[in-house]
Amino acid sequence: MNDIIDLAKKQQKIVIVNTGCANISSVKFAVERLGVQVNVSDDVNVIQKADKVFLPGVGSANAAMASIQQKQLVTSIQGLTQPVLGICLGMQLMVESSEESLTDSTPCLNLILGQVKRMQVGDLRLPHMGWNTVTASSDAPLFKGLDANSYFYFVHSFAVGVSDFTLAKCHYGMDFSAAIHKDNFFGVQFHPERSSDAGAQLLKNFIQL
Repeated sequence: MNDIIDLAKKQQKIVIVNTGCANISSVKFAVERLGVQVNVSDDVNVIQKADKVFLPGVGSANAAMASIQQKQLVTSIQGLTQPVLGICLGMQLMVESSEESLTDSTPCLNLILGQVKRMQVGDLRLPHMGWNTVTASSDAPLFKGLDANSYFYFVHSFAVGVSDFTLAKCHYGMDFSAAIHKDNFFGVQFHPERSSDAGAQLLKNFIQL
């Protein structure tokens, strides 16, 4: 796969939202390996002026939302009109709410209809950790140039169910949304930054939208 993105794409302003979560550096390095400069920021003005925005996240929804609220980023993220890609927890934050907390449902960014619920996988072990195949819609722009049933790397115990906003699905004891999409907002449950060539291609596809 050719990892070099044309000059016009290189000159885009690519911003990773500093949500305070742990996998920001790995996402940054993965994008930079494509030959693209990227900025990590929690400055509203910087984020709003970006051509493409990444919303990463690992950990719990309530902690991530508390951090985003403390940084006063909720309204600005909800108002973005450029392509936005949520990764792992970042995807989960895009829906209405998360049941990850054992006591209360955590309100999320409400960008896409859906709820995050604990996976019901029978005797299988949680978290769902490791490589699994992803089946994407035939016209899904994020998966352009990827083989059907490409493998991506997952680490999660909670998931968004399959709905009209599902761009790709995966199976681990149950079907769940591996990718979602509405308007300019995209989300992937897996970690493209840890998914070898398939993940690099997906990141490239997003940058070239």
